[in-house]
Amino acid sequence: MPEHESLTDREAEALDAHWRALNYLTACQLYLRANPLLREPLRPEHIKPRLLGHWGTCPGLSLVYTHLNRLVSRRGQRALGVWGPGHGAAAVLSGAWLEGSYEELRPEVSRDEPGMERLFAEFSQPGGVPSHTSPSVPGSIQEGGELGYALAHAYGAAFDRPDLLVCAVVGDGEAETGPLATSWHANKFLDPVHDGAVLPVLHLNGYKIANPTVLSRLPEDELGSLMRGYGYDPLFVTARPDTPPLEAHRALAGAFDAAADRIGAIQRAARSGDADTTGGRPRWPMVVLRTPKGWSGPRELDGEPVEDTWRSHQVPLPGVRDDPERLRQLERWLRSYRPDELFDQDGRPRPEVLACVPEGDLRLGAVPEANGGRLLRELPLPPLESYAVPVERPGAGAHEPTRVLGELLKGLLEATAERRDFRLFGPDETDSNHLSAVYGASDRGWQAELLGTDTHLGRHGRVLEVLSEHLCQGWLEGYVLTGRNGLFASYEAFANLVASMASQHVKWVHSAREVEWRRPIAALNYLLTSHAWRQDHNGFSHQDPGFIDHVLSKSPDVVRVQLPPDTNTLLCVADHALRARDTVNVVVAGKHPCFDWLDLEQARTHCARGLGVWEWAGTERGDAGPDVVLACAGDVPTHETLAAASLLREWLPQLAVRVVNVVDMARLMSPTEHPHGLDDAEFDTVFTRDRPVIFAYHGYPWLVHRLTYSRAVHGQLAVRGYRESGSTTTPFDMVVRNGMDRYHLVMDVVDRTPGLGARAAGVWQRAADMRERHRRYVVEHGTDMAGGSARGRGGRGAAGPRGGGPPG
Repeated sequence: MPEHESLTDREAEALDAHWRALNYLTACQLYLRANPLLREPLRPEHIKPRLLGHWGTCPGLSLVYTHLNRLVSRRGQRALGVWGPGHGAAAVLSGAWLEGSYEELRPEVSRDEPGMERLFAEFSQPGGVPSHTSPSVPGSIQEGGELGYALAHAYGAAFDRPDLLVCAVVGDGEAETGPLATSWHANKFLDPVHDGAVLPVLHLNGYKIANPTVLSRLPEDELGSLMRGYGYDPLFVTARPDTPPLEAHRALAGAFDAAADRIGAIQRAARSGDADTTGGRPRWPMVVLRTPKGWSGPRELDGEPVEDTWRSHQVPLPGVRDDPERLRQLERWLRSYRPDELFDQDGRPRPEVLACVPEGDLRLGAVPEANGGRLLRELPLPPLESYAVPVERPGAGAHEPTRVLGELLKGLLEATAERRDFRLFGPDETDSNHLSAVYGASDRGWQAELLGTDTHLGRHGRVLEVLSEHLCQGWLEGYVLTGRNGLFASYEAFANLVASMASQHVKWVHSAREVEWRRPIAALNYLLTSHAWRQDHNGFSHQDPGFIDHVLSKSPDVVRVQLPPDTNTLLCVADHALRARDTVNVVVAGKHPCFDWLDLEQARTHCARGLGVWEWAGTERGDAGPDVVLACAGDVPTHETLAAASLLREWLPQLAVRVVNVVDMARLMSPTEHPHGLDDAEFDTVFTRDRPVIFAYHGYPWLVHRLTYSRAVHGQLAVRGYRESGSTTTPFDMVVRNGMDRYHLVMDVVDRTPGLGARAAGVWQRAADMRERHRRYVVEHGTDMAGGSARGRGGRGAAGPRGGGPPG
């Protein structure tokens, strides 16, 4: 155990009183609905009918909570706890109740006997508080149910918070996950000048649900070598079932003091300019804490060991309501904490129990970063007029949408240079995604060795790249949850790697909206580019637009999916996403040259509506309505749809064609299913009730069918999109392979428009012949035919789009 200035007996006993109080409150939350101070012997009616929760990790979490309190109180150090084993919520909730932060947020759960009873009765019960560190738990920024993200969240929280210490408790089960294993490398990106510090506490209690954990079975020297190899300076604290608690308190207090001293020395050296900034990087401390699983709980049950085994993972004494002996065993366990020494006659914590607890916003349940909306400021977004591209007529010019967006992001990074509350995250793709303009405002952050051949690497950069989508997402989540703004730019196909993380964040935001005291946070924004239709250098493995399907299956009050068709619409969508609150925004846009269809004002109107009729692209006459509707969503589908409309204008000039472009995919849904949905009357005005609709869509076709299943026109709907036919091939060949090319769209119009098939057989054959000519040409020449990627045709002017009203 580490040596440091030793605690006095009185200090150690005060810490132990706090820890015992937490353990008592935690255990009672699992079991009791009445008799909170054990003023009478336990009876079955005092016990909850359903015993739910997790005991095993809680004593260790409580130990860290107690000692983090001491560190904060002693040094005046602002600290945030990130509780990786989120299933130990009862311990964290106990800490918030004991310190008074919970009562301030929920006065009905007061720090007295009635409030204690309510605390116990509500935990893990219907209509109460969930069993994990959900948004209803003060001091929490992650639910912790899906393990693997605690350390990434902690580093994200520490970025650009130079006076914040983030203590990340990593459970040994969580330490076996891939995302957590990668997260140890986040120390290579932590700037000791502008960022705060992260103190990882690797909590080894030896077991998961029913198996031992890998790291707990490693010898200390091997584990130490592993952590030193990651670049940490580990401090070991070990407590066994027979270790006197006061000894453990002295050891952990010494470790925390030593860690805080080392962190302070690193930061002072860096901020004074005395640190080595060329080849070395700080070796940050961490704590390896070994404690028995279920420490201080029941030693055994029915002759089988419980404490220090996997049997203590959840409820260590089941069936207490129906088994008198187990009920007596439960009472002996709870009374072992000596609650009469911890709480007065009114159920209030005694002063000695609160001796280590800080005051005000220094309390772990009250630190503003844990309720990040308290700190959130409006971004100083530059005016779009400075970046919009000129459009004399639709399709007359072309730009690379993400390259232009990169200029906007550069302006935003410049505007936040002093505030440091915006960052760009990505898995080594900023250059590839044509966002490299951002380097004009910020280097890529990097704390490892710098070489003369490196470009755009610097110690203080706010563009962070690491080839782990999990780490990028975790950083962004931690950054956003603590009151900042950011953007995660990724290849479209590999966003699927973080699909589950996205689900968990959506769940968090959805739940946080229902917690009155939680302030809104900035949106979590994805830019998905290098998409399925233009993976020129790669191929099938890089072609998967399914992230959209995944996101749109989640809480509709949170998720948004935008498919801007050109550069100016991308700027408008990005501006909206970066201003949004409590949402998850997925923006899909291309990086290759794309025709410009709308000027800035038209783009603003179109994006505000979410979809609209592009009159200039169609051939409707008067009020008769269309014979057929060509709909599209996405840049490549829009290109092909407008090319098909141009061909139909030439080949079938009497056909009335309406062109509809969709930016906001949720507009296709009913307002009962999504707040952005169109009502039936609005939908029918745009798409008609009974005319054929040929829909070219960026992703998998069935999503459009799912979103529109209840519409009157659904039986007339034919969707063309990505159908898992990919390769390393030409851009136009990709749309041909998947049946979304302009010629196939023309053939669909002929097939599906009533009365057209027989009299337009020649048009159908002409389109089919063009597809076959293309196929042969690509195989022979390795490139598309001249004109095969279709020049945009502006049609009959650039009248503004029309459609439904703007979504809420």
